Amino acid sequence: MALHFADIPAQLLMWQRVREYAVPPSMIETATARRAVGDWAGACAAARIDIDFDLRAVRHRYGTEFVTRLRADLRRLAPDLLRWHMPRIPPHGRLRPGLTVSLSRYGSSGNSPVQLVVRTPPAWADGGQRMSLALWDERGGNQHGNEHRGGHRGGHGGSAPAHHPHPHPDRRFRLDLHRHLWDSSRCGELASRSGANIAPVLAPAGRPDPLAWLDDPVQPHPSDLNDHHSWASARWAAEAELLLDAEGDSRGVFTVRLSARDRRAFELVAPDVHHVPTFRPLREALPPQAYAELPLLPEAAARTLPDLALLRAGLITTDRLHPLVTEALPVAEAWPVAEARPVAEALPVAEAESAPGPVPQPGDPHVVECRGEVHRIALRDGVLTAVDHDPAQLRREELLVALGGPGLPCLRAIDAVHRSPEALPAVQERLGHGDVSGALAVVEGLLGPAAVLRDGPLRETLESSAARRLDHGLFRSGLRPFSRPATLPVQGSRARPRPARVR
Repeated sequence: MALHFADIPAQLLMWQRVREYAVPPSMIETATARRAVGDWAGACAAARIDIDFDLRAVRHRYGTEFVTRLRADLRRLAPDLLRWHMPRIPPHGRLRPGLTVSLSRYGSSGNSPVQLVVRTPPAWADGGQRMSLALWDERGGNQHGNEHRGGHRGGHGGSAPAHHPHPHPDRRFRLDLHRHLWDSSRCGELASRSGANIAPVLAPAGRPDPLAWLDDPVQPHPSDLNDHHSWASARWAAEAELLLDAEGDSRGVFTVRLSARDRRAFELVAPDVHHVPTFRPLREALPPQAYAELPLLPEAAARTLPDLALLRAGLITTDRLHPLVTEALPVAEAWPVAEARPVAEALPVAEAESAPGPVPQPGDPHVVECRGEVHRIALRDGVLTAVDHDPAQLRREELLVALGGPGLPCLRAIDAVHRSPEALPAVQERLGHGDVSGALAVVEGLLGPAAVLRDGPLRETLESSAARRLDHGLFRSGLRPFSRPATLPVQGSRARPRPARVR
């Protein structure tokens, strides 16, 4: 049963926006087409993932057998699916910054494990929400591959950039044990690994309460309140067995990070091939430093899959999910939701029910009451125009406005759309997730491809996004940006930027 709106956690609303904007259908379509023909590098480029190693250099350092295994994983990699499942932070659902996530480990006799990792830039350089694919060698992860400035194209096959804040793979966010979240050949495991066939446990009040079995209550840190969503405790035992087996740990004890200040230790009960494993809280108390030595259950195993939680809450339908996720999850998990408001309806429309006017034509998005009549505003020759006014009259009215006189209601409506349209939040969401082409498509649909941007929130949003992308380029080069004003010049300031055309 779908949750009431007042009962929906903020975390789920964040994931709903992420699923709407973070991985656009155009990215999925292009990346899938490139992956289908074996072009893994082209698929990564379509998903805005940079490659920080060269296969020829990797072969020279690690040998042909290693490159064969690596190339097989790269061809199975669905970079758009990886972006879909990457960890994110509230409130806007951006990629968790400064993170190194292990995708696959390549151990061999006599050598330290080499890992295929994906990295996110620090918060100050996350403009464009780009990621990078690299190799991590525990023998000297930050040394080899950094002969070139920035360390992104080293002669030994690439490694962690020296300036990355956290180059070592994170134990909490690891996907090498969850290949179904990025490997196109393993997506069928998603239903069983996510617990899609297990009904959620509900408390008497009707709300999920998966931590009720703990002896001591969870003490969340204030910073974790927005990050506290459903736990997948029903599959912790099975996931812990996989974790302990991968770590070669025979103690049967693992930890779960419940919050920034609350880590619990659990032990498996009957963890062998003849019994279904279960777990229980560790009986004896452990010193704080002992928790760091125990295997940590990854977030992908500890928490409920966001897509599954969205489906159960009725916040999304399967047709809005990633195609590989839709194929893997049971169809019965889909719940009907209200259709999203079309972007074309986001333009301001004046109340004109009682006044008759011309019948709107295709491409005429809205009407305005102007001097007792209902006039159309539509795209003509690539520009948003008041089509029911004579061009000569419009030029006279624009001159009058430039001299300080009052403008026509049609011109005022067009000016409002240029400066701060109702679709501005949709543009900001797309730019925040790096979808520049999608944001420009919305702007061009509103104003036309030949429109000249005027001073206001819309222009400031586009310019700020461009500056953020420049910061990411500086980070990739091993540099930091020069200090710039916190805000851009606003309307009425003397030092105003020149008008920019939407391209």
